[in-house]
Amino acid sequence: MNAPSDKVKSALAATSWALLGMMSYEEEVSGYDLKKWIDWSVDLYYWSPSYSQIYTELKKLEGLGLVTSRVERDEGTRSRRLYRITEAGMAAIIDWTNNAPLDPPVLKHSMLLRITFGHLSNPARLKELLQEYVAYVEARHRKAVEDAEGAEAEPGWAYSVIALRWAAKHYAAEREFALELMKEIDETDAILAKAGKGSFGKPRPAPGYWREVERQIEAKRTTE
Repeated sequence: MNAPSDKVKSALAATSWALLGMMSYEEEVSGYDLKKWIDWSVDLYYWSPSYSQIYTELKKLEGLGLVTSRVERDEGTRSRRLYRITEAGMAAIIDWTNNAPLDPPVLKHSMLLRITFGHLSNPARLKELLQEYVAYVEARHRKAVEDAEGAEAEPGWAYSVIALRWAAKHYAAEREFALELMKEIDETDAILAKAGKGSFGKPRPAPGYWREVERQIEAKRTTE
């Protein structure tokens, strides 16, 4: 298999690589199939693209010769387009898996953003939000465990199984972090009560003090 050109690699977004990875199992699938398959697996530790994203990327992949497609019609009037990875597509996903730079994970946590601005809320509401978050991660944990157990039946999914197990451990840890955070809220609110108030009656740190804190932290880093 020949390595993909730089032009091909630069043209592909993360969604394309995920789709190629799913099709590397050499099953002929529709865009709908890919969406359901991703929701069952990759969604638990990466993301789940929309149908429109999937079909846009499939069209791009076909234009680059990385997948091929055909239209399947049933006995009635219904039809669907099925996609299969090509030799060039397999070469591209193998090259990406082994050689592409690994993007560091980005922590984009909406619950922590709410906690950051907890001075605009109250302990009862923050605990309520955390309880909702705990329920969410418990459901995700159950799904990851169940999906991993289901995937164990197919040896070809062996690496998917351990990825799903990692996802399950992540959600279990998130639950513990959230419960611990819930216990800290009352103590945190007592500390907040000592802060000065602004014109809107909310806590107001000393203006510009964050710059001084930033300088102190940077100075400490350079001396270590």
